[in-house]
Parts: sequence; C-alpha cells; structure tokens
Amino acid sequence: MSQTPPSLTYARYLQLDSLLKLQQAQSSPAEHDEMLFIIIHQTYELWFKQALHELDKAKTALSENELYEALGTFKRVRMILKTLVGQIDILETMTPVSFQSFRDRLDTASGFQSMQFRELEFVLGAKRPEVSKYIKPSMLGYEGVIKRLNEPSLTDHFHQFLLSNGADIPPSVLERDVTQPNGPNEQVQSELIRLYRDRPDLALLFELLTDIDEGLQEWRYRHVKLAERTIGQKQGTGGSPGIEFLKKSLFNPVFPDLWQIRNQL
Repeated sequence: MSQTPPSLTYARYLQLDSLLKLQQAQSSPAEHDEMLFIIIHQTYELWFKQALHELDKAKTALSENELYEALGTFKRVRMILKTLVGQIDILETMTPVSFQSFRDRLDTASGFQSMQFRELEFVLGAKRPEVSKYIKPSMLGYEGVIKRLNEPSLTDHFHQFLLSNGADIPPSVLERDVTQPNGPNEQVQSELIRLYRDRPDLALLFELLTDIDEGLQEWRYRHVKLAERTIGQKQGTGGSPGIEFLKKSLFNPVFPDLWQIRNQL
C-alpha cells in the first residue's frame, strides 16, 4: 500500500531543519556575538546568490533589447544592494572586544574568500587581475569565478544594447578583452549624452545603472569602515591583505562613462 507523501509545509519548503543547523560556532563555549557574525555573513551569501541570479537575467534582457524587463530587474538589484548596506548597521552593534573574543577561531577563514562577491564584481565589469593570486582552485566556488572572469560582463552587454539602439560604439569597446576591467571611452560618453537627451526611456536605464554603481561603492565604503573600526590596521584573517587593500577599490566605478558625463548633462 502506497504511503501518502507528507504535505508541503512552510518549514519543509524552506528546509528550515537544515538551515537552522548551519550556524556552528567555532568558539567553545560559544561567544555570544559569534552567532550574529555567522548569520550576517550567511545572509550576505544568500543575497549575493540572488543578485547574481538577477544580473544574469538582466544580461539576457539587454541582449534581447528588452528594456523594460531590464529596468524591473535592475530595480530589484538596487534594493538588494541597499539591504546589504543596511545589514552593516546590525553588524556594527558588535564591539571590537566582542569580535576579538572569537576572531582567532576563524583561523584561515576570511570574507576575502567570498567567491560569490568576486563573481558579483566580475559580472558587473569590475575585473581586477590582481585578486587572482588570492583565489585558489581548492576554494569552493573557484570555477564560478573563473567563468565570470572569462565571459562578457554586464558592461559588455550594455554596450551591445546601446549599439542595438542606434549608438555608435567603437570596435575597440565592442571587441575588448573581457577579462580586463571596463574603462572610460569618450565616444561612448558622447553617445550616452545624446541618448540621455533624445531617449528618456533609456535615461531611466542609465540612472538605474548609476544607482547600482553607487550602491556597490557605498557597500565597499561601509565595509571598509566596519573593518577599520573593528580590527584597525591589523592584517585580515587567513592572511588576507586587510584594510589598505580594501581601500584601493573604494570609489572605483564599474560604469565610469555614466559618471564622467555628469557635468555635461
């Protein structure tokens, strides 16, 4: 006699039995704030996963010249970035003394090893060859990072989208080495200025991309200041470069052309 399968419940759908067992403190007895530290970072990884999911959809929308599909998706990405920034407010309730109480238990683990955040940078176009020395084939997610490094970024899809909408995009931009970071181009900027004035629908897209760029820069800044107030100038866990390396990426836009035209609009 066949058994009736169990009905789908909230807990079963979300796999809460497994999810709520994933917060395993390394300190013993467990330091109180280690729970917060683990949950915040696990949540970050989930939001990174969702952001990558959305940006892949956005790349497809741009490739298919589906403007309004792209606009809706970018609005969601913008809100995800705002949420990432907001979570830092919660983490900042943990004092440096609290963090030091379990920091040595992190051993070689470091947020610098977040492969999904590296994917997020690469998919947007912020490809930094110098970080490759910190990425090891043994790391979980290594293959995904390498795939993102070697495929066209959102910026490349954006340039193709502009071409499809009548912009004169130079071959040097369309055929560039996709493993390198995107740089500014004066001809692209001229076309963006023209489209800002002639195509209000595209201006909405340009502003959303600027919002996303600003959101990523804001997250970087808040993350650097959080690390600075928590560990000062100490080296990062696991031998990661620490504060000075993080500061190098501050205020480096992923869409430089959209920023450089501001004084001409």
